[in-house]
Amino acid sequence: MRVAVVGAGSWGTAVAWLLGGKGYDVTLWAREPEIAEGINAEHRNPMFLKDVILDARVQATHEIDRAVYGAEAVVVVTPSHGVRGVGEGMSTSLPSDVPVVNLAKGVEQGSLMRMTQVLEEVIGNRDRLAALSGPNHAEEVSKGVPSATCVAAYREDVGRLLQDLFMTPFFRVYTNQDVVGVELGGASKNVIAVAAGMSDGLGYGDNTKATLMTRGLAEMSRLGAHLGANPFTYMGLAGMGDLIVTCTSRHSRNRALGEWVAKGGTVESYSAETHMVAEGAKSAVSLDDLAHSIGMEIPITHQVRSILFEGHSPSEAGAVLMGRSAADELHGMGLVDDEE
Repeated sequence: MRVAVVGAGSWGTAVAWLLGGKGYDVTLWAREPEIAEGINAEHRNPMFLKDVILDARVQATHEIDRAVYGAEAVVVVTPSHGVRGVGEGMSTSLPSDVPVVNLAKGVEQGSLMRMTQVLEEVIGNRDRLAALSGPNHAEEVSKGVPSATCVAAYREDVGRLLQDLFMTPFFRVYTNQDVVGVELGGASKNVIAVAAGMSDGLGYGDNTKATLMTRGLAEMSRLGAHLGANPFTYMGLAGMGDLIVTCTSRHSRNRALGEWVAKGGTVESYSAETHMVAEGAKSAVSLDDLAHSIGMEIPITHQVRSILFEGHSPSEAGAVLMGRSAADELHGMGLVDDEE
């Protein structure tokens, strides 16, 4: 089987390592020609996960049409703001029935579309689209550390195909029919992780982080439920599982961004220092706008946005959250009638 992996960052490199190790012929697309050349010459990515040795079956290219030509499945692993562009780039070379699974976690700014909605608009045929999300740090997956994830597809047979594609003895894959919940969960948890990092940067303790994570999960579930997601999805790998790992791990770039900002840094300086994209920064804007468009408040997300882009301080934002009016813990989740 030939698989195209579109995106050669840390997660794309880990996916190429996993699929190449299963015996698939993998073509890895890198935006930068020098990364593609380095992979082909040394069987390792010269920029990301430099210590990971890729199987000889993994070949790289910086030409996207060449990457997807003849592929029997396509894995999109770019930052969310790049999904539309790569979709347009591969649209002329990709047959309409080839399954495409998106691993990017975000909601597009402006259009407020989920990633499979973006791909449907650009390459068509929603039935062949899917999303994969879970507590899957690339650094650990690329070392064979036991991990699990879930894949949500619009059609059951596509979900089963992708489940088989990714499943290994150390990478367990579950299916889920809730594409909306899986995608929104993956986007939302990054914002909560930025807030958790800010708590770390301010020197707050375990109580504060646990509160942010728990109320963040409620916020995620409320937004998802209003947009048609199954609330139970947020109890699973794409919700609580991913939230836990992203809020607590040393590998989490979103948690690290929050800590960086709480100590006086900015989104721009973090990106310049790490050469990493923290999806939670863009998602704080798009998710806040999405919630506003349906008349909802998502207060933690709104405060993260105000800190990152409007000059508010993390300590002031914390005081705003702690000073909100009293409410039932389960409000807005279809279990009680009270509104916050």
